[in-house]
Amino acid sequence: MSVVNSTHIWIDDRGVAWIDQTNLKVIEIVLERLTHGSSVEEIVDQHKGLITLAQVHAALAHYYDFEDEFNAEIEKQLMRADQMRQENLDSPGRVKLKQL
Repeated sequence: MSVVNSTHIWIDDRGVAWIDQTNLKVIEIVLERLTHGSSVEEIVDQHKGLITLAQVHAALAHYYDFEDEFNAEIEKQLMRADQMRQENLDSPGRVKLKQL
């Protein structure tokens, strides 16, 4: 019997983990799991035909292998989003919407 090693995950030049043959980052799947509590099957269903059960399991396994790093990146992204929101509270578009 031959052994096949397929991780379904690859890392780009910036160190971002991607799921093979998709345009999905591992962190996107992780966020679906953490923020929405989506099951593996629900994640596959939400991405109809784009991702397999094996790919989702591989993404989650990769997350758990590097949980501290992923959690730090998630926190960094949340802080950046909050910073951007704070910087744009008085943007011309928001002011106009408030006037309406």
